[in-house]
Amino acid sequence: MAAVVAIFGLVGVARAAEDPTGTWKSTATYQGKSRDATVKLKLEGDKLTGTVPGQGNQEVAITDGTFKDDKLSFSVVREVNGEKITQKYSGTVSGDTIKGTIESSRGGKSRSSEWEAKRQK
Repeated sequence: MAAVVAIFGLVGVARAAEDPTGTWKSTATYQGKSRDATVKLKLEGDKLTGTVPGQGNQEVAITDGTFKDDKLSFSVVREVNGEKITQKYSGTVSGDTIKGTIESSRGGKSRSSEWEAKRQK
């Protein structure tokens, strides 16, 4: 019985290590150019909330955030020149790294970019 408790205890510790809550330094590549940003995430149950940088010093709240089995996803709605653009982030958390993609559409054209984030300590 003690072995079973110990195993489940270790599984619980491993899951906690994958919690995406925190501040992440993110790098995304668009059209051959890299852009850095600070992403703030908070996990509450299975709901993921947080912010990403907007224009100027404003932060934009993420929407539709989820996290399950080390996979996260969320959307960000931005307004550029009066046009609303939705970016859909997805990725996998592994320790202090998130790797994934950003899907967006603007002017009828879709594009996909790779993104990676490192947890700030």
